[in-house]
Amino acid sequence: MKQFKRIYIEITNACNLQCDFCPQTRRKLEFMSLETFRHILAEIKGHTRFLFFHVKGEPLLHPELGQFLDLCDEMGAKVNITTNGTLIHKVGGMLLAKPALRQINFSLHSFDGNEGLQSKEAYIGNILAFTKEAIEKSELLIALRLWNLYENNTVNLGANKNRELLDSIERAYDLPYKIEEGILSERGIQIADRLYVNQDHLFQWPDMTQEQDNGAGFCYGLRSQAAILVDGTVVPCCLDGEGVISLGNIKTTSFAKIIESERARNLYLGFGKREAVEDLCKRCDFRKRFGS
Repeated sequence: MKQFKRIYIEITNACNLQCDFCPQTRRKLEFMSLETFRHILAEIKGHTRFLFFHVKGEPLLHPELGQFLDLCDEMGAKVNITTNGTLIHKVGGMLLAKPALRQINFSLHSFDGNEGLQSKEAYIGNILAFTKEAIEKSELLIALRLWNLYENNTVNLGANKNRELLDSIERAYDLPYKIEEGILSERGIQIADRLYVNQDHLFQWPDMTQEQDNGAGFCYGLRSQAAILVDGTVVPCCLDGEGVISLGNIKTTSFAKIIESERARNLYLGFGKREAVEDLCKRCDFRKRFGS
């Protein structure tokens, strides 16, 4: 049985924000049903122990999130959630009571361009209150992400945008240093037990309207990861946010058959030769991180 380090499950593609770095999906907005989710878990059982509730959409919006986590616990799976954090004050207590939840990542850069939703003070305050409760009451891993840097490590929207958030984190944890001093040359820094601040550069979602290159490079799609969109479409990785590389639908075809299909094998073997065979992959800059 083919093993993956992680499988992404998009439990919803709806979001309560409109971030510049994450284009709104052109697909119909949906919330995955409990029946579909249960079917997916049965299909992927044995293929991975780690699930990520993310492709597009905001997972904390899903009204049955708690039940999804309970089903994962029954399966013995561990879950990572990536969230914009705006709803954590509403569901944080529920999340801390779910043993299946392994890690939660807060995309703090989501606040930029969405200031009308809530004040920055309330936004970061709710997230930090959750981190302190989580450290005290659980074994949860937490990452506070600022993925809004240019290649020269300057902040995309100006130093003051991140500095205000970093000031709040430094005050909350009484840090004797400036956080960026510890992460200028590396992606992250641990600031408390199981709590990390990560930075990274902006990335562009691959899109078929972009110009393609010669396809040289490597990707872990279908090697260490696969993704399942909210409608059941299986795609090779978490950056195929529109289901362009549809390998099949898990509602009608077994997961095992989908990942061994001719299209899936061609993609896998292509990257084994450091060559992208899919047109979308030829428009994806992320594969260039792994060299040509």
